[in-house]
Amino acid sequence: MSRFTDQTRYSDGGSASSLLGTQNSRKAAYGASPFGSPSASEKFSMSPDPLAWGGADSQPEPDDYLHNPDPKRDSELVFSDEFNTDGRTFYPGDDPYWEAVDLHYWGTNNLEWYSPRQITTQGGSLRISLDNIESHNLNYEGGMMSTWNKFCFTGGYFTASLVLPGSSDVWGLWPAWWSMGNLGRAGYGASLDGMWPYSYDSCDYGTLANQSYNGRPATAFTTGDPGDMYKGTLSYLPGQRLSRCTCDGEVHPGPKHDDGTYWGRAAPEIDVIEAQVDQWSRSGHVSMSGQWAPFNAHYQWLNTTDNYHIYNPDIDHMNTYLGGVYQQASSAVVMTNQDCYQHNTGCYEEYGVEYAPGTDGYIYWAINSEPRWMVKAAGLGPDPIVNISARPVPYEPYLLLNQGISENFGNVAYGLLAEQWPTVMSVDWVRVYQPVDKRNIGCDPPDFPTAAYIAHYPEAYTNPNMTTWEH
Repeated sequence: MSRFTDQTRYSDGGSASSLLGTQNSRKAAYGASPFGSPSASEKFSMSPDPLAWGGADSQPEPDDYLHNPDPKRDSELVFSDEFNTDGRTFYPGDDPYWEAVDLHYWGTNNLEWYSPRQITTQGGSLRISLDNIESHNLNYEGGMMSTWNKFCFTGGYFTASLVLPGSSDVWGLWPAWWSMGNLGRAGYGASLDGMWPYSYDSCDYGTLANQSYNGRPATAFTTGDPGDMYKGTLSYLPGQRLSRCTCDGEVHPGPKHDDGTYWGRAAPEIDVIEAQVDQWSRSGHVSMSGQWAPFNAHYQWLNTTDNYHIYNPDIDHMNTYLGGVYQQASSAVVMTNQDCYQHNTGCYEEYGVEYAPGTDGYIYWAINSEPRWMVKAAGLGPDPIVNISARPVPYEPYLLLNQGISENFGNVAYGLLAEQWPTVMSVDWVRVYQPVDKRNIGCDPPDFPTAAYIAHYPEAYTNPNMTTWEH
């Protein structure tokens, strides 16, 4: 998510488990970039037996036009939740894949308390509500749930069919559908301190606190936020906790490279959508983005025509927000179907991301299977101005859905929203597809383990009031 005031994020809890069979190596080449791909439907399909792996509400609906089985296609469904059973709840221990949090998401100055009671299933859909009710000395109560430590995956296409909350002409809500690395539990500040939003596997200035050491490089203090508070400082991050610089004998979950150095680990983020309404045009859009650290000079990633593409430039455009001292963002602002909001006609729209991890990877964002924008990992390549190396596309995400409210994301139309409470984000289904020869799921795979590290620091991952890493 954008506009952070602290190095935190949000998420959920569960037990470490692998949902599907064997793990493929995350280090293998993942396939060609889909530049020029006409649609996601040409690349992804259901497996012939989508129930082979089990799961609650996992039978995709028969009118699934996008992922209709086709033996000529080379990808398969590896996770599905169709939310067809009414009355499901997501308190701790209720669900095998999802868990809702019970906390204040202070990292983005949210105005609501997140409560599991605001999330249920009804009428064949998941419903995440935000209401103007007092909760824990806050004026609003919303919902956020995730598959943290329950379902994770590496590469593929993850997608959800949504009705956005509120209406397309009233601004101030902050619904989101996104992903983060399993070593950071969103909403638990200590677990994210030194983890979010790093995606880095080099031992250099980029992994250090403030991206500097003993005043070097000088550009770390001249190419950042020019405001009075930061005076050109580039980064206020505390340094990457699990970096490639980690020495033998220090705590690190592994793995190691062939040269004996540790793999740089963290909790990077890909946002499928963060929905917003432009108050001047009174039209609905979504921000589709990736969040990164360390940072380029002036937070300007390498957005040359070779490294990114906007597929509908007449209605979509690059986000002018590039980042600040706690995050860098690569983001496009994309037009939505103005009918697909709760208080409009309430139609569903599908929002998805296809990605391939690594320094030769890519991310592309789609709506209703049509690509809207794409970034290659080369856009996050080395930056000699601030002496940093490439930032790979993330390897190990889990899934999150939430609806909140915060002035960090923009102005809030409190008066207009007063006529809309409660606002509801409806989710018809969530699905994850992977190439059949690169199936790689589970939150503790042998090549990128997390379980032992999380178990070693239980308070950081279970106490939302622990805001910084104190070990």
